[in-house]
Amino acid sequence: MLLRFTKMHGLGNDFVVIDLVTQHFPIKPHHIRRIADRHFGIGCDQVLLIEPPTRPHIDFRYRIFNPDGSEVDQCGNGARCFARFVRDKKLTARNAIRVETRSGEMTLYCQRNRLITVDMGEPKLDPADIPFHADAYSPTYTVDANGEIVTGGAVSMGNPHFVMTVTDVKTAPVATLGPLLESHSRFPERANIGFMQILNRDEINLRVFERGAGETLACGSGACAAVVSGILQGALNERVKCNLPGGYLHIEWQGEGHAVKMTGPANTVFEGEISIN
Repeated sequence: MLLRFTKMHGLGNDFVVIDLVTQHFPIKPHHIRRIADRHFGIGCDQVLLIEPPTRPHIDFRYRIFNPDGSEVDQCGNGARCFARFVRDKKLTARNAIRVETRSGEMTLYCQRNRLITVDMGEPKLDPADIPFHADAYSPTYTVDANGEIVTGGAVSMGNPHFVMTVTDVKTAPVATLGPLLESHSRFPERANIGFMQILNRDEINLRVFERGAGETLACGSGACAAVVSGILQGALNERVKCNLPGGYLHIEWQGEGHAVKMTGPANTVFEGEISIN
């Protein structure tokens, strides 16, 4: 069977987007692994599936898969691409698009300047909700990574994040410390690992090692988690520019009880068909 797809990216965080509203195929983990393979497939950080909703007040179902075939709960950069795709393909004419994910419902807002604002929902801070093994909530925690003691904030944005403050993201040990912490025993569902450099109260630099994918050029939920962590530590203001290797996002959070808002671009790279058996 020939399966239509669209290659998209949000700040270089790249996705294969598959419309399962107008075409039908039972995609399995081995299909995901083939599609995501950068040598033998299309290649991407994650595969995004657009499916019909299961609830009457929702517009679409949004599913996210890592290159290893595992399904994850949330992806902010992917959400922006999702919104741009369904508008460009005329699957909806709404400016506010309601979608359901494994972590709950979210709303995507299409702006006139073609930027997309994503309501990422309220961050989860209780260790049991992240999930993260700790006795009680704290703005920061210490973790033993093979004998190296590191300090960071643990936040869930629909997926678990651990964010450390570093002096310079260019020299941060992303390649070595990222994998150690991603699969650390204190994160029973693994975690995305952020390395945050605070430039001032309104701007940060960030690199993220994503679970199941490795370091990516941008991570939307990681940017949200980093800003939330910085605000909880008293180091950042409510609206922050987050510079990632692939570009920048604007993140806004007014504190506990409020949703995190993320604004940034989404771009189409090319379209095609792939033969799937």
